Amino acid sequence: MSTFPLEILAADGAFFRGECQSLTIPVSDGRLGILAHHSDLISAVVPGQVEFTLPDGARRTALVDAGLIKVEDGSVLLLVDSAERPEEAEANRARRAAERAREEELQRRSMQEYNAAQAALARAFAQMRGEEKDK
Repeated sequence: MSTFPLEILAADGAFFRGECQSLTIPVSDGRLGILAHHSDLISAVVPGQVEFTLPDGARRTALVDAGLIKVEDGSVLLLVDSAERPEEAEANRARRAAERAREEELQRRSMQEYNAAQAALARAFAQMRGEEKDK
């Protein structure tokens, strides 16, 4: 079976670069299959599962976020916000949730510090007004 060069690039770096026999990607109206010698195209990619077959017949899977695919001169470029192997997805999801929780806690502390500073400022102004009345 013929192959074609495939690049899967995520915002944080290259996910895959190499030869490929077939590629299936999620698009807004279903799934799009690509084989060697596919006609040129540009299309939006929706979040979902990408499947591709390597020249040795090994099948690979990736979970991707939204992006674009470009097929030009027999080469395929898939640009997505993120791409990860399914076995890494759960660990990455847990890590992102922990990061969000830490950020929320920092924001909560920041708001408490802001409110305390506002209260101290209000007390200082009240004391200043009280001192001015005594004069």
